[in-house]
Amino acid sequence: MDSSVFYSKILLFGEYGILKNSNGLSIPYDQYSGRLKIGDLNIQKVVDSNSNLLEFYNYLSKKSEIKSLIKLDRLFDDLKSGLFFESSIPSGYGVGSSGAIVAAIYEHYIRDEYEILNKTKKNRISDLIKNFSLMESFFHGKSSGLDPLNSFLKLPILINFSHGIQTTSLPIEYTSGNGGIFIIDSDLNRNTESLVNLFFELMTDKDVSNAFDKEFIRYTNKCVENFLNSEFNELFMNTKKISKFILENFEFMIPKGFKNLWEKGINSEDFVLKPCGSGGGGFILGLSMDLNKAKSYFSKFSFKVVFSF
Repeated sequence: MDSSVFYSKILLFGEYGILKNSNGLSIPYDQYSGRLKIGDLNIQKVVDSNSNLLEFYNYLSKKSEIKSLIKLDRLFDDLKSGLFFESSIPSGYGVGSSGAIVAAIYEHYIRDEYEILNKTKKNRISDLIKNFSLMESFFHGKSSGLDPLNSFLKLPILINFSHGIQTTSLPIEYTSGNGGIFIIDSDLNRNTESLVNLFFELMTDKDVSNAFDKEFIRYTNKCVENFLNSEFNELFMNTKKISKFILENFEFMIPKGFKNLWEKGINSEDFVLKPCGSGGGGFILGLSMDLNKAKSYFSKFSFKVVFSF
């Protein structure tokens, strides 16, 4: 079958903040990707993915809104033939594994091809968000729809509280630059839904909620602005403020065993760490003005540069 490739995503800024109306910035990350294929149902990985997609199909078939959007009959026929999602995107790592699946199903089985031809138009994005949110809720219980949107459009997404969700352009990347944004692999899986539930429980404390609104959201908005304007020194300082706020108020976002490294980042000028998505495991996002120096701290971990400046 002729299926497009769908990339993973990285939420650079906005973790948890976008749940309380902060700005955010999410980018496609082409180091991990997936695509729909027809495979041999005697192969275990095909069986596992096919079974998961069949459950997804059963969920979609019960949603009246989806029936008018997706060719469910065709999807079911392909599932019987061995449809599966071949993917290198790690699950439970905050890089949009379920979002890529949703985007792939949506694009390949959409009833109205107008949706595909005009997918980047601003007035279509709100509709896409609505549809993707409904579809991805199968995987997470509740979804913003942003991960599938990012994978579907293959463009950076700016979440702007004042102007809504829109595509955007990234600053010029200097691959020979000393500084940059990187990810490290914690080697720990996490459950996004349980972490988000814990966050909302903490938000019932007025003092914690007020501090989050006044500090965390303000630093997050500044980071988005700094990054898009190539203000990387200011970006480093504001990211460090986010990192310190998390250490002092939301330690559950820090993967187990990484507290000491987290503190080293805050207390040095070599690097700084923040959650990649919901935190608690998966990838950890980092920023440094000297990537070689930062890498020396993480010799035991997978270290990948996401953006150089």
